[in-house]
Amino acid sequence: MLRRHHQPHPTTAVDAADLSVIKRGKKRGSYNCGRCGLPKKGHVCHVSSTGGSATPTDSSSIVVADVDPTPLSNVLPLRQQPHSNHLRRALSFDDIEVRSPRPDDNDNEDDEFEEYDEDVSEAGLPAGCLWEVLRRLPPANLLSAAKVCRGWRDCATRVWRSAEELRLRVPPTVQVGFVGSLLKKCSGLVRLSLRIECDVDATMLACIAFSCPKLESMEISTSESSINRITGDELGRFVADKRCLTSLKMEGCSNFGSFNLCSSSLSTLWLSGLHSLSKMIFNCPNLKEISLGFSNQENDNTDLTVMVDGLGRSCPRLENIHIASVRLTNAVVLALTAASLRGLRMLSFVLGSEITDASVAAIASSYSNLELLDLSGSSISDSGIGMICNVFPETLRRLLLALCPNITSSGIQFATAQLPLLELMDCGMTICDLNSNNQVPDEGNDSESNKVNMRSHLIHQKLIIKHGRLKKLSLWGCSGLDALYLNCPELNDLNLNSCGNLHPERLLLQCPKLESVHASGCQDMLIGAIESQVFREDTVQNQFPFKRMADSSKRIQVPNSLGQQVIL
Repeated sequence: MLRRHHQPHPTTAVDAADLSVIKRGKKRGSYNCGRCGLPKKGHVCHVSSTGGSATPTDSSSIVVADVDPTPLSNVLPLRQQPHSNHLRRALSFDDIEVRSPRPDDNDNEDDEFEEYDEDVSEAGLPAGCLWEVLRRLPPANLLSAAKVCRGWRDCATRVWRSAEELRLRVPPTVQVGFVGSLLKKCSGLVRLSLRIECDVDATMLACIAFSCPKLESMEISTSESSINRITGDELGRFVADKRCLTSLKMEGCSNFGSFNLCSSSLSTLWLSGLHSLSKMIFNCPNLKEISLGFSNQENDNTDLTVMVDGLGRSCPRLENIHIASVRLTNAVVLALTAASLRGLRMLSFVLGSEITDASVAAIASSYSNLELLDLSGSSISDSGIGMICNVFPETLRRLLLALCPNITSSGIQFATAQLPLLELMDCGMTICDLNSNNQVPDEGNDSESNKVNMRSHLIHQKLIIKHGRLKKLSLWGCSGLDALYLNCPELNDLNLNSCGNLHPERLLLQCPKLESVHASGCQDMLIGAIESQVFREDTVQNQFPFKRMADSSKRIQVPNSLGQQVIL
């Protein structure tokens, strides 16, 4: 019996199997002998060792009774451990006993791994480096990395638990149950973004509500082949249950029918694809930004006037409003102006062809602190632009007037001259030849001559802009633009797509910070002229001749075609 407690000489060789047991560093484990399989208590193993040990001593007993409880990683660093034939496999389920874990065992196991992974992970990589690597992997790669070894699996589990933002693409072959099991790993998830390529219904909302109790921001986007079957009542219950939800964005909301959103925490709401809503109730006192996109179908019978009236009453803190619908009219604008939203800073009414200069006057009289105004697709004219310039010269920074056929180059030039803080302007499809696409039936010689004169006026238009703060200018689809002169030192983005009638010799760009120019659908000569003026340093100084002003005070550079039109 004394033989069992005899300690080997320090120079005695240790068996490889014993070394593998030492390297595992288990605080608890099997109570059977590692060689013969008999119980260790009162047991002397008679199986000979394969190593060079001269003393017939049970190494397992030595490990249990006499080895210092200090973690073995401190005695023998993992990087310097000799190789053995009995090392644990990376992720093996063959030798793991399936049992229900006891609470005490789980607590000890977590403590063991935290102490074990404090300096060096199981694969020899520092734990801090492993954490930084795994936390940057996408979800699919993180799931694969968890299969490498036990240390990586534990680190991946901690990454899942600490994740605050998750972006997933759900292909058509993935079931909702898999998404739910993945979300359960992220108990601390705050922001969730799903790109769904299959049909989605209320089951997905139930998985999100159950798995993400701390969710604050949710975004669901759908592909062209997927269908969003979530109804308005189901979304209303989800929003009411999620008291931490502050941002909600969802696409493909064609099956809502009606909805009642009641939330004291919701501040941002984006819904697109809406169609034929019979009832819309917004009870969100802290809502600051709302974006509602309706379908362009003719059978849409949504009453936007009632909706906007209720929106102004129940959401007094609104700052940004965006509504896109072909049913927008002057009555909708008047309903919004009656709400007197004092904090309104951004207003966007898109595709409302029945919105006229009367709506501009109502907006100007009620909201004089707007920083963004988007009336794209409306029927406002240059007179409406004049009212905008008179009211917002000190606040307006972004003006979007695309698809407004009644606006001419004179109105655009006046806006840039009267709005000194303007940084973005979109005038796409304003200066265009509408008669080339929409032919009007003949009504006599007089109407034909008037049509020819109008077409000539729409085609041959010149645009001259000089602005000190303008950064982005969009003139896409301006097929009636004949000449363009820009003197904008801060301009960095210019869109000239489909400007087919713009002559290369009538183009002058004095924009030293210009970085991006979009010119698809333009002539090759025009593209060459743009490249020569944008991507060459001394082109502006040598391309055009000098011309002395009338008072002979200074010399300026102008293209030959603009001659008498340029005034600096």
